[in-house]
Amino acid sequence: MELKEIERSIIKKYRKKIFVPFVKAIKEFNLIEENDKIAICISGGKDSFLLAKCMQEIKRHGKFNFDLEFIVMNPGYSKENIDKIKENLENLNIDAKIFETPIFNIADTTDNPCYMCAKMRRGYLYSYAKSIGCNKIALGHHFNDVIETVLLNMIFNGNFSSMVPKVNSTNFEGMTLIRPLYYVKEDDIIKWAKNNELEFLDCACSVTKKNSGQRVVIKNLVKELNKIYSKADVNIMTSTKNVNLNTILGYKNGKI
Repeated sequence: MELKEIERSIIKKYRKKIFVPFVKAIKEFNLIEENDKIAICISGGKDSFLLAKCMQEIKRHGKFNFDLEFIVMNPGYSKENIDKIKENLENLNIDAKIFETPIFNIADTTDNPCYMCAKMRRGYLYSYAKSIGCNKIALGHHFNDVIETVLLNMIFNGNFSSMVPKVNSTNFEGMTLIRPLYYVKEDDIIKWAKNNELEFLDCACSVTKKNSGQRVVIKNLVKELNKIYSKADVNIMTSTKNVNLNTILGYKNGKI
């Protein structure tokens, strides 16, 4: 598929399902501000690549004066995976900076490699983004990531908490994390990729491939809930905005 057709599909064919909810999140949560310099973090998957293209589009057509930096952190991918990322960067006209980290090697030696990997990834992304003059990092978490996190925490951790669309870093002064795909559903991202004949990394982590994990269970649960009630997923998201403190036993007001 030609690059122009891929880019046009975001604001034409998938305008209602992708670009409109993308812009809605940016406006509702004030994710982009005048003179921002935002690091778009590309992992190699469909979500982060779509995020990169959406951010290019809003910079092209938007009202704000802001800058973008596209960054790819290599946590220890195989050469095959890195080559695939580079190929997609070239095909999608994304000029990205790639930097190396030892994350996989270190995380794989711990008792909880997924937790360690996530923690180290965030630290390296903040640190690198700040070193190139950025004040924000943008991650490709989407609607389904948000509601799955809600259910994961309720069922497996015994608490009600979610992903927020915008959060200030407590460890990197002046840095903010944003999630512009907050309202974009994963099924629509998959359709966009397939329709444009795009192939991205699925999961390049050897640990995750060995263990499907709790998130797969939750994904299947959401599908079953939507069979019972078609708006179940939407209502899970809406519930995070409608918490009535008078009807719950207790709450914590602390770090996210």
